[in-house]
Amino acid sequence: GTKKKAACPGLGLFYTILSAFLFSVASLFLKKIEDVHSVEVSAFRCVFQMAFVLPGLIYYKTGFLGPKGKRVFLFFRGFLGSTAMVLLYYAYQVMPLADATVITFTSPVFTSLLAWIFLKEKYSLWDLLFTLFAVTGVILIARPPFLFGSRVAGIEGSYSDHLKGTVAAIASTLSAASTIVILRKVGKSVHYFLSIWYYAVIGLIGCVIALFVLNEWRLPHCGRDRVFLILIGLLGLGGQIFLTKALQIEKAGPVSIMKTMDVVFAFILQVLFLNHLPTWWTVGGALCVVASSSGTAIRKWRHSVKKAKQGEI
Repeated sequence: GTKKKAACPGLGLFYTILSAFLFSVASLFLKKIEDVHSVEVSAFRCVFQMAFVLPGLIYYKTGFLGPKGKRVFLFFRGFLGSTAMVLLYYAYQVMPLADATVITFTSPVFTSLLAWIFLKEKYSLWDLLFTLFAVTGVILIARPPFLFGSRVAGIEGSYSDHLKGTVAAIASTLSAASTIVILRKVGKSVHYFLSIWYYAVIGLIGCVIALFVLNEWRLPHCGRDRVFLILIGLLGLGGQIFLTKALQIEKAGPVSIMKTMDVVFAFILQVLFLNHLPTWWTVGGALCVVASSSGTAIRKWRHSVKKAKQGEI
């Protein structure tokens, strides 16, 4: 592993950029789908996850349920992770691509807050400042009428849909942050593949139940939409693989900072393929959120480096 790092020192960051690009293109295809509910798209994504993880579970002989003491945590990891995916896909469908992407980048800030509440991790004044920056960014993107007036520019469709998308994106971010806290609680006692397995199985079951309740289960009529569904599954899987590989050979801090390329790609794809120019409010909100998430990542990175040096001494 050390030789590989020396031979190609920027490989982990390249994997992160490639992961961000694949996730962004998958989001673009989601915006292009016209006749498929976000829950159904999520169900297809879960099927791809299961098909990828199943051979790994068999190879590593991890079983399908996991250790008895960890199954409750794995269940909530799967439930919250799949809920985050469904809500995010809904947000992508009803609001501008860049706006939804930016809101998801508040996840590191909320992770720090939840880790302070449930895991008793340290929460400093800097973390509070980054949280306020993130909230400011979300407000600039949501642009509530009582602050910005009744005429809100730069949104897709009605303001009601924009508000629903904002709420869904925030709820998705909180669910994703909760998932990370649960994974920290579980630690390395559960194999990574088993964690994804719970995510995919519980997500698929939940999506199928929701589709029958909503009466939204149907195959897309257009052949293009079917191709987009397959591509979303493949690109989402590829993005997750490259992000995992990046975290295996690079520190989490630089990866978290480089992952902000998601926002850059979202803005570029929105302008080029959706013909939707972001407003200055969105740009301002993006700068606030990116500064917040980058600051959080840098602080965590510096803390881990300092702790490692103390361990060596």
